[in-house]
Amino acid sequence: MNRRVLWIGLALVAPLVVVLGAALGRDPYAVVSPLVGQPAPDFTLQAVDGAEPVALAALRGRPVVLNFWATWCVPCLEEHEVLAETARARGSEVAFVGIVYADEAAAVRRYLARNGQAYPMVFDDGGRAAIAYGVTGVPESFFIDAAGTIVAKTNGALDRGSLARYLEQAGGGGQS
Repeated sequence: MNRRVLWIGLALVAPLVVVLGAALGRDPYAVVSPLVGQPAPDFTLQAVDGAEPVALAALRGRPVVLNFWATWCVPCLEEHEVLAETARARGSEVAFVGIVYADEAAAVRRYLARNGQAYPMVFDDGGRAAIAYGVTGVPESFFIDAAGTIVAKTNGALDRGSLARYLEQAGGGGQS
């Protein structure tokens, strides 16, 4: 009887161990998106600071990090400094664009005045860019290579390590 219980237990636990082992080492925020491997949807969006509109097509030739964020998003605040530091250090070789998602202009301007702005931030009036990219919440980031192809998408706050890995995938090196 004990051998039977042992075999039943092994039969139940073994598949679980295999599934957990297969997931070990994977980024839990990485998202399999149908856009990965496809050309990034183009957009031209108005800059938060009133500067010239930002057009994705104008950024071709270098990797791009698109970060959808909002002032009411706690994880967005957590990743803001990581993105800003990396943009300051790598902005000549990698383009960063923050796309404001479902937020008020006054709140965005207060947030940026308090937390700083190291790269262009744009308003997605009407949510057309968010729809084109299939955004379901914030923060979500897309990594685009120099040819304009989406190479990765992630949900959740980026930390230094994950940002470096995704930049490497996009051809922007891994150092930050």
